Amino acid sequence: MSALFVLLPDAVTTADADSKDIILERLAAQFAHVYGLDAGAVLARIRQREELGSTGFGRRIAIPHARMPGLSRPVAAFLRLASPVEFEAADGMPVDLVFGLLSPEGAGATHLHALAAISRMMRNERMHEALLAAPGPEALYSLLSNVIDRDAA
Repeated sequence: MSALFVLLPDAVTTADADSKDIILERLAAQFAHVYGLDAGAVLARIRQREELGSTGFGRRIAIPHARMPGLSRPVAAFLRLASPVEFEAADGMPVDLVFGLLSPEGAGATHLHALAAISRMMRNERMHEALLAAPGPEALYSLLSNVIDRDAA
């Protein structure tokens, strides 16, 4: 079985941001840079989804997501923020871990399964602490890819 989504090493990084809007802009730029997408189109789709309700998952985690035309399978990006940022999360906590997901436009169940997998991974307390403590993007990617690969096996 293959992974539910693609997460490339360059899609995992640390970032400074001081607002939800800047987080979404950085995430869109990351998707554009790594996966060859149009940053403006990605940002528009993610903002459109945020208007339905915050993707602030709780426990200092946000999972901005959207469906995009032109994708053949779900792709992901991950940002660890330098400091927590208000994100209108359900629990009122600011976020410092942001896991973005873009899926093909017609990917109904596939999108939901990928979101569920990300949600399970991010709910794991040891994973959460390890991501906060990781020294940089390479260590972050290693932590995330180990779980993704294990779940796909």
